[in-house]
Amino acid sequence: MTYVLPGFDHVRLPGADGVELAAAVGGEGSPVVLLHGFPQTHLMWRHVAERLAAEHTVICPDLRGYGASDKPRATGPEVYSKRSMAADVVAAAASLGHDRFALVGHDRGALVAFRAGLDHPETVTHLGILDIVPTLDMWNVLRGASAAVGWHLFLMAQPPGLPETMIAGSADTFFSFFLDAWTKDPAAVPDDLRAAYVRASAAAVPSIVADYRASADIDIVQDQADRDAGSQLAMPVTVVQQDWGAQLGYDAAAVWKAWAPDLDHRLTGAGHFMAEEVPDEITEAIRDLLGR
Repeated sequence: MTYVLPGFDHVRLPGADGVELAAAVGGEGSPVVLLHGFPQTHLMWRHVAERLAAEHTVICPDLRGYGASDKPRATGPEVYSKRSMAADVVAAAASLGHDRFALVGHDRGALVAFRAGLDHPETVTHLGILDIVPTLDMWNVLRGASAAVGWHLFLMAQPPGLPETMIAGSADTFFSFFLDAWTKDPAAVPDDLRAAYVRASAAAVPSIVADYRASADIDIVQDQADRDAGSQLAMPVTVVQQDWGAQLGYDAAAVWKAWAPDLDHRLTGAGHFMAEEVPDEITEAIRDLLGR
């Protein structure tokens, strides 16, 4: 089965620095941009996008380096910085005539959305975040035995060569691991779509590693600069995260409140791939956000 978003146009949009993004665009009304996570493509939004398209113009791009979007060579950390990837999103939306839009991201896409909210407050009207804390805080809270959950972050932070070789040598196993380990409801990601995610990721190992490596380098520097300057997210923000209970080891809501004064922080019983596991719940959270 070939997955597409029914009723959506599949187009290529200009990003920043000559990069083009593959995107699905559908619906009519005020614009909402949805950014996918790892190890997925824009198809992770298939349920939520269909629901939102009844009221909004919905834009679902593949991030730079992922899916069918361009995968520029990482000649420096800035190529896959979240600042560059956020600039892609702003440029792509502008090419469709949208100078202001709501933005929702999951996982890696949420890091891009966070950076877009800080860098482009005049453009991002509402910000939705699924299941992350900002890069700077992520590295601060990953410590001790609990850091084992983020083992892949440490692997892909290594200098060029080793992680790319190791992952490419067992790409199917590597990417499949996350789709299995992070899903509470395996039926939410059908086998054929799961295989499509793995194929797309296996074809993008260098750029995916470069994205993660940037988050152990330039992304930290840029987040720290904003923290030192007292920068905060000026728009309404909704964060939905897994309910880990006390085992999380830190107060995620407090972490987000430091960045987002106008915050709605929610917990879900779903797994990491919540937009696929509980699309009605996530759609409701986004609609609530857009009403603020």
